[in-house]
Amino acid sequence: MALLSFLDKERSIAGPGYNRWLVPPAALSIHLAIGQVYSFSVFNAPLMRLLGVSSPASGDWSKPQVAWIFSIAIGVLGVSAAVFGKWLDRNGPRKAMFLAACCFGGGFLVAAVGVHFHQLWLIYLGYGGLGGIGLGLGYLSPVAPLLKWFSDRPGLATGLAIMGFGGGALIGAPLATQLMAHFSSPTSTGVAPAMVVMGIIYFTFMMFGTFTIRVVPKDYKPAVTHAALKPSASITTHDVDLRTSLRTPQFWLLWLVLCTNVTAGIGILENASPMIQEMFKNRVGAVAASGFVGFLSLFNMGGRFFWSSLSDYIGRKATFTLFFILGFAVFLSLTFTGSQHLNSVVLFVICSSIALSMYGGGFATMPAYLKDLFGTKDVGAIYGRVLTAWAAAGILGPQLVTGIQKYELDRGVPVADSYAMVLRVMAGLLIAGFVCNLLIRPVSDKNWSVTPQAQPV
Repeated sequence: MALLSFLDKERSIAGPGYNRWLVPPAALSIHLAIGQVYSFSVFNAPLMRLLGVSSPASGDWSKPQVAWIFSIAIGVLGVSAAVFGKWLDRNGPRKAMFLAACCFGGGFLVAAVGVHFHQLWLIYLGYGGLGGIGLGLGYLSPVAPLLKWFSDRPGLATGLAIMGFGGGALIGAPLATQLMAHFSSPTSTGVAPAMVVMGIIYFTFMMFGTFTIRVVPKDYKPAVTHAALKPSASITTHDVDLRTSLRTPQFWLLWLVLCTNVTAGIGILENASPMIQEMFKNRVGAVAASGFVGFLSLFNMGGRFFWSSLSDYIGRKATFTLFFILGFAVFLSLTFTGSQHLNSVVLFVICSSIALSMYGGGFATMPAYLKDLFGTKDVGAIYGRVLTAWAAAGILGPQLVTGIQKYELDRGVPVADSYAMVLRVMAGLLIAGFVCNLLIRPVSDKNWSVTPQAQPV
């Protein structure tokens, strides 16, 4: 079939005159779409009153039941990125983006059926399972092409694309809210038709990236038009294949680096609204807390571009060192912002924003860090394996917060003060990440593949 052959890797190799700056918008279109997952919480309340509509009713789903939809999606994202990473490198980004669009858009449609018939397992299967596969394929598919097209500026390139994942909620949240309001009635919350429309919209939007992306030609060398970046001994001129990379200490140290950074960030991200309301009771209401969550999304998005671009100049290791040192100071500062003596909402917002910028920055900087250490040959597949750290953090972070807070409440600590211990534990995790990052060294030459990379001129 003509369409299917068009998706082949050989058909997507760039021809003469192709502008490499078309690749970041193609990648951005994918990440802006799948970044909707960060706004899935807007569906939570309507899903919890599908039967009662205007008020809870017997048979409605509980908050923990509904919360599993997001957790399953993030967990499947990490697993699918690891499983399909090598397949993606072999078959090319265009086929992967097309499958991502089918899975992510189709996940909405299956979930809509589950909503219509009030079958939670169908929503788990649709948005969580099928949609999660779309998340993993979509997140990973632009990474290798970007790093190969922009071997001279890998941080900038991945930051331009991956910032879309952090900003997807800014589109997804109002879109879902308006669609549910449009389709709602005295007998319906409007969730099912809203999901159908969103599935179609996101599939169509992701097709732009699918048809625009191109694979770098053999022996391509970017023409450097900017001032030469400072060379670093930690940037390899050789490739390390996937199987060999998994046997190196560098891979597992980077896994722990990402896991600790993400776990700390999720500690704020998943609890931003209740945290600010409970720490500043009677000063911050639900509406202001909602605005605070949106404000954090801006820093999550902007941090992905800012920090990854900065890493091109100061190096990836130095960038993560800043994450952990500055993050430690920020998390400790957060424990004092709600105290009787300080009680500063402004300082709480500033510290949280900095923390979220580094949370997003870690995702965007990690692909370039992997490229520096392992080369570009299997970097997409290697990144897919490292993303299992995200899946682990997606489970570890919320569980840590819930468990620690419950322990504090059980021993009589006021709700507003129960977050202090949570934030201290997160600060401790960042120290562990700092040590792991400090231990990273260039990969030994015994792990190199035979053929060196083509270098930028």
